[in-house]
Amino acid sequence: MGKIFYVMGKSASGKDTIYKKLLEKFPQLKRVIPYTTRPIRDGELEGEEYYFTVEKMLDEYRRAHKIIEERTYQTVYGPWSYFAVDDGQIDLKGNMGYLMIGTLESYEKTRSYYGEEHLVPIYVEVEDGDRLLRAVERERTQKVPKYKELCRRFLADEEDFKEENLKSCGIERRFYNNDLEGCIKEIAEYVGKSLS
Repeated sequence: MGKIFYVMGKSASGKDTIYKKLLEKFPQLKRVIPYTTRPIRDGELEGEEYYFTVEKMLDEYRRAHKIIEERTYQTVYGPWSYFAVDDGQIDLKGNMGYLMIGTLESYEKTRSYYGEEHLVPIYVEVEDGDRLLRAVERERTQKVPKYKELCRRFLADEEDFKEENLKSCGIERRFYNNDLEGCIKEIAEYVGKSLS
């Protein structure tokens, strides 16, 4: 039975780095690339972190009933949508393992679409003060820092990842990222056991 390992956490929790390290450690996992209508950031590549697209394409996927999960955020720069598409990247009939990254909401919708038995949650947590400092440091590296958007996301995460939301999604295990290498090692052991 195919499994989807789903990395999630609040912004600046280190989930992108952990996701990339898991791909290195488990080359047998196929990554699933999500889509977004937001502008590409400095250092991002098309088809790596996301498929960058426009609202018109999102509408076409909706009409074709190909949307697995979708979220739209009203940012200070206008609406940005993030979504996963049933475009052939995932086939759970075999024993293939997949790796996805997203939010708690996207995890919940993906679990609903494919079935709880196929989803393995990997929830990464970081103390809020450390997370805020990381987010500011990351934003400073951008050609045009978007601090207002950073603040909006930080506050939205507090609501999105409330304890009751975690519980309703069946998230019990947490991986604390106060030491990146230790956190990656713990997650890799967890994934390794789930794959065997």
